[in-house]
Amino acid sequence: MIALLQRVISANIVVEAKTIAEIKQGLLVFLGVEKNDNEEQAARLLQRVLNYRVFSDADDKMNLSLKDLKGELLLVPQFTLAADTRKGLRPSFSSAASPIDAERLFNYFVAQAMGSYGSVSAGQFGADMEVTLTNDGPVTFSLAI
Repeated sequence: MIALLQRVISANIVVEAKTIAEIKQGLLVFLGVEKNDNEEQAARLLQRVLNYRVFSDADDKMNLSLKDLKGELLLVPQFTLAADTRKGLRPSFSSAASPIDAERLFNYFVAQAMGSYGSVSAGQFGADMEVTLTNDGPVTFSLAI
């Protein structure tokens, strides 16, 4: 699994002209699911996301996690993160999980996040989403399990 974390001041998701999710300060996380990913990897990645220290402390050092900050979490399914872009001029998605497996693991990730952390919102799997964000920093990290 791949998570692209963006530290945000705010973010929202619109589907068919309706806002379906929004957060204030926290993390916007795009999730990509690859073939052979499983629930154990999803659980480990979630713990990394929640505890990854990307927020500044009193000394302006990245020492605080989302949990420390009590920030909000917005999860967005994004199959393009699993693309192989090493050659050619078109991405290959041969390493991406099937839509059925990807949706199952994305929903598992969301459910685990909601069960272990209070402020969680999510995008809609398979939908054409408009994601708007105000990146804080900008600060962006890619995590993979």
